[in-house]
Amino acid sequence: MPTGQCHCGAVKYEMIGDTIYQAVCHCADCRRHSGAPMVAWALVPMEQLSIEGETKEYASSANAQRHFCPECGTSLFYTNSIAFPNQIDVQTATLDDPDALPPAIQVQVAERIGWMESAHELPAFERYPVAP
Repeated sequence: MPTGQCHCGAVKYEMIGDTIYQAVCHCADCRRHSGAPMVAWALVPMEQLSIEGETKEYASSANAQRHFCPECGTSLFYTNSIAFPNQIDVQTATLDDPDALPPAIQVQVAERIGWMESAHELPAFERYPVAP
């Protein structure tokens, strides 16, 4: 069963059972909240997520709540009572083993940042490159 936590360890979680889907989201809302060009998610029924510690919630839209650690600010979960009733999205980059739940689809590509379509073509370095 996949486990994860926030950056400081104040909030820990365990996912019990199978995911409904695993996706990378390109929407502007996810980008603004995370500061990243896309966010990886795994949706599970609420009763299949065990959370230790307290999160703080932020209403990012009329029906959506973003849940994050009040100590370090790590974004962890997303709920939407209309789109995903009784379900919760988990940010899979916060998993102890993020490779355990790789994305199977991309969503909200209509809002994808243009350069993300070809990001895989950029030069890649194992670590920061040495300055000349």
